[in-house]
Amino acid sequence: MFSSLAWLRAFAFALLVLSPSTSAREETIFTSSVTYCNPPETLLISRFEVAYFPQNSSVAFNVSAASVQPNVSVTANLFLNVYGMKPLNLTLDLCNILGGALCPLPMYNFTGADSLSLPDSLGINGRIPSIAFSIPDLEGFAQLTLTEVGTGNIKACVQATLANGWSAHQEAVEWTTGGLAIFAFLAALLVSFLSKDAQNVTPFRFVDLISLFQAIASSALLSLNYPSVYRAFALNFAWALGLFPTEENGAIQSSINKMRHRTGGRLADAAQGSAVQFVNRKLSPYNDNLVAIGLPSISTTNSDLLTRQLEPAQQIAPNLARRFVNLVQRGTEGTVTGEVKTVTNSSANVLQAGLPIYVNSLHVATGNAFMTVFLVALMMFAIGLAVLALGYGVYVLVRRRRRTTKTQEGFIYLAFSRSWVLRLSLIALSPLLIFIFNQWTLKDSWASILLSVLTLVALILLIGYPSFTTLRLAHTRSPFELYTPAHPHLQAAGPLYAQYRVPRYYFYFCAPLVGTVLRALFIAFAQSNDTAQIALMVALEVCLVAVHLVLRPHPSRGGDVFSTFVAVVRMLAAGLSIAFLQGLDVKPIPRVVIGFVMVVVFGVAVIVVVVNFFVNLVAVCLPRRKGGSGEKDEGGDGGEKGLKEGSWSSSGGSSTLDSNEKEGGLGLVLQASSSEGHGDGQRAVRPHNPTPEASSPVENGTVLASFPISPTGTTVTSVGPPSPYTGYSRDSASLTVGSLLPRRWSESFGYETGTDEGYAGEGSSEGYFGSPSAAGSRRGSESVPGSPAWRSRPGSSGGSSSAHGGLGLGRKGSSSRGLQGMQVQERIVEDEAA
Repeated sequence: MFSSLAWLRAFAFALLVLSPSTSAREETIFTSSVTYCNPPETLLISRFEVAYFPQNSSVAFNVSAASVQPNVSVTANLFLNVYGMKPLNLTLDLCNILGGALCPLPMYNFTGADSLSLPDSLGINGRIPSIAFSIPDLEGFAQLTLTEVGTGNIKACVQATLANGWSAHQEAVEWTTGGLAIFAFLAALLVSFLSKDAQNVTPFRFVDLISLFQAIASSALLSLNYPSVYRAFALNFAWALGLFPTEENGAIQSSINKMRHRTGGRLADAAQGSAVQFVNRKLSPYNDNLVAIGLPSISTTNSDLLTRQLEPAQQIAPNLARRFVNLVQRGTEGTVTGEVKTVTNSSANVLQAGLPIYVNSLHVATGNAFMTVFLVALMMFAIGLAVLALGYGVYVLVRRRRRTTKTQEGFIYLAFSRSWVLRLSLIALSPLLIFIFNQWTLKDSWASILLSVLTLVALILLIGYPSFTTLRLAHTRSPFELYTPAHPHLQAAGPLYAQYRVPRYYFYFCAPLVGTVLRALFIAFAQSNDTAQIALMVALEVCLVAVHLVLRPHPSRGGDVFSTFVAVVRMLAAGLSIAFLQGLDVKPIPRVVIGFVMVVVFGVAVIVVVVNFFVNLVAVCLPRRKGGSGEKDEGGDGGEKGLKEGSWSSSGGSSTLDSNEKEGGLGLVLQASSSEGHGDGQRAVRPHNPTPEASSPVENGTVLASFPISPTGTTVTSVGPPSPYTGYSRDSASLTVGSLLPRRWSESFGYETGTDEGYAGEGSSEGYFGSPSAAGSRRGSESVPGSPAWRSRPGSSGGSSSAHGGLGLGRKGSSSRGLQGMQVQERIVEDEAA
């Protein structure tokens, strides 16, 4: 065992290895995207980059713009919105600053970059909270509006979103989670191949890990006003949905665009630049429909006041005006047609909440989403089939080299491959259903719609057929038949039910499968009504948690706790998402706080699931000891100690059920049923013989003492063999238990002394015959396993080999002779009764 300090050192080393490299950043706020908030008339902008540095209150800019109308005198309004607060609202008369160089606006195409210091009298540092420079995914924008003097007409309106360089969307997180998924896939594939056990828990934990990644990503697809930080966090797991960040003009997206347009597609392609510039202005990061709160604003048009405020700046940089004018004059004549888009609330290119914003943030057009996921799913299946084909080649090679050795019975590689194709289908089910249904709502390209229908049919065949055969087998025969070891159906369709208890074999069909289908339906077909969408999602998650708590499908408490924990996490995330409803108008700062809480909740869930996977993987790789036996069990259950507990056990060729030990006369029925759950072909065993109710306890591991003869009935006291004249009856209360019988009399009645071997099970000397409650009293009569008290000795009534009337069986070969002895005794009893 490692000490606690060693574990801490290992954890710290892992953090250093896995954590992305970081470097110190200077506090700054800069523009991340630029759009027109009104169709331009006077000012055309092709580049607008501005950065503010609070350390020295300076502004750096890189601007490329052109003024195209003559004799236009304007006033400039600079407006700043940060989390719905408006700390700056400044109006400048351009005719009264910089010596009138900007009045009227010169008709120049100017491009320039420079930096200048702002006067302290403006108090910019005091109006911007310090947290704005360090909080991830800052929500804010600046707006510049040029209004014509005299008429009040808006000649230009430019919006620029703000950022500080920090974001919850990190490339290192994408690579780390993707690497974990690849490692988990290879480890689960190898473990399932080596263990040859369809009930091994490691492959199931791999599917749980991918499902959690998909849950995080799909939680940002609802039509809600998510804070920018949570949307960025969910983008880290977009790969789990088959959406990988692509280049603006990537080969795959260009091919999909051509295919859509040639088959009737009318939706726009993915725009260049950040998708933030096309977000609806009522949503984050703009929050333009909210009332200003918190900080006071500056609003003035007094030319004298502005002149006095700019005087300190002229003292700091005496040549500032001249430098600015020189930047303008250095521009060449002509009009520059920029690529800045015009985006208003009524524009056709506005991205609405939910799936459109999410996929376009990855440079994937809304109309391309399904085709992108479809192609990635094809690649995944191709890679999976290639790995399985390679594994089959290795398997055949090993078998040929070991021709003299007997291969493991019951293992069928084709069934093993089918099980992994089924697992890949279960992984691809959720993203494919979401984007298939979403493609139907777009009504865009007929080729995309046709492929979506064919994909749905393929999913039904890949998942529906194993589900049908599983339910049919359980209904027509028995649920226990599903868990027969080495059975081809268990090996092929085990991913659907093998991790659950026998009575709960149907759990996947009534909870995870139904939940996946309903989530996809809610995300795709309820986009127009965010209230109904989130209400249905919350109700679904609550029902799934209730189903986990009521049915408790796993055979171990740990499995139930784990699955319930994941369901509760999804329910909490859905409940917290209620605050993102657009109709509630929750302020940006509370929404951001709730977004951080959701990030923490899902982050903890990811850590728990990853740790659980590695714990189970280590438990499979390391041998474990059976309880009280000292023998090593190389085929562990993957850390879930109770995975097969409560289902049929297959140790020593016997099969028992915990509840069977208390069912009395049902022992024969249950044990007969349990024999169907094993691949050794052993038939049902008879109930075990009971020990008399008045048995003395075992002391110090010694043999059971002889039981006293009943004083109330006629007893056998002679040393001769029992006869009809001794008054013995099988139905009487008097027994010969405890009398020492010579060996020759035992042999004369068909006995044969021997070991404790028998069909009753390994380590037990209990015979075939006994009362109907034999199975029910088995626990009370057992001694210490392996003790000499379990051995049958000639002429002794000790141990459980003695039955009523002194009859019992020893080794397997004496079964027929023992039966003859019983028949003789029955004839004697019948003659006596007559």
